[in-house]
Amino acid sequence: MEEEIESSLLNQSLTILDRFSNLEDIDVVAGGSLVLRLLICFVYSVVCAVGLVGNLLVLFFIRVKQERKKSRVNLFVLNLAVTDFQFVLTLPFWAVDTALDFSWPFGNAMCKIILSVTVMNMYASVFFLTAMSVTRYWSVVSSLKDRTRQWSVSAKWVCAMIWVMATVATAPTSIFSSVTNVTGEKLCLLRFPGGQYWLAVYHIQKILIGFVLPMSIVSFSYIMLLRFIRHRSMKPGNPKRRSQVTKSVTIVVLSFFLCWMPNQAITFWSVLVKLNAANWDKAYYIVHSYVFPVTVCLAHANSCLNPIIYCLMRKEFRKKLKDLIFRG
Repeated sequence: MEEEIESSLLNQSLTILDRFSNLEDIDVVAGGSLVLRLLICFVYSVVCAVGLVGNLLVLFFIRVKQERKKSRVNLFVLNLAVTDFQFVLTLPFWAVDTALDFSWPFGNAMCKIILSVTVMNMYASVFFLTAMSVTRYWSVVSSLKDRTRQWSVSAKWVCAMIWVMATVATAPTSIFSSVTNVTGEKLCLLRFPGGQYWLAVYHIQKILIGFVLPMSIVSFSYIMLLRFIRHRSMKPGNPKRRSQVTKSVTIVVLSFFLCWMPNQAITFWSVLVKLNAANWDKAYYIVHSYVFPVTVCLAHANSCLNPIIYCLMRKEFRKKLKDLIFRG
């Protein structure tokens, strides 16, 4: 969700390209920019449509149908659906911004709101995924069958803490985001008083809190879960169940990693450039102009995958969905 970086780089292309003497490069970038923007708009539209439908189904099954309402994991899934639903609602704004060559038409107030909601729900989504992985491991390891009420109350406090942490992590975005005039275009960007240094710190926070730490916790939790299942929980005569759990865990971890790793890797590269640890060269510009927007779309697609992975892959939810379709 680094629209501010993407917008700044693309709209400063003439300045950057002055460093390169080959005029053919300018033609390539100008021609590729339109195709790329159309591709981004299309992806945003698809992600928005699928995300709205998928997350509304999750909310319907869990909240309206009260499917397994006392499950702690389901409370996290419910909150995850809420945050992903809020997130996909911001995509039409970014699609319009992209279609207008990253010129923000909605004013300064909406810039702060949309950018803040985008970043906050990115953090909240990752935090809830992390909480679900820990809960899944803990629920298998501990046999607290008669403590449903205590689990439910505890889960509510955890959800409240996650929303508070996501809000705090988003504070720099809310404070320093604004509509800024860059080469005659109005862009929705982050403008830190300290310039590139504080922007680098901001991205380091995003990498560590939004990816490295959650990914480490998610991976450790599921590794420990599989280890526990292999040595204690699963009997040798039940290989099918072990295979199902292993498959589910693999899909969860891989989807989280594959959706976020490319975006975070390029963001880390930009941090090195801002701290003068790497050069701003033609390769850097091309990657940020062409590859980085694609990684943003891939990260956005995670909001579509979440309801599919955590709900529609579960047998009881598939049954509810089938009943709903055939009754309709």
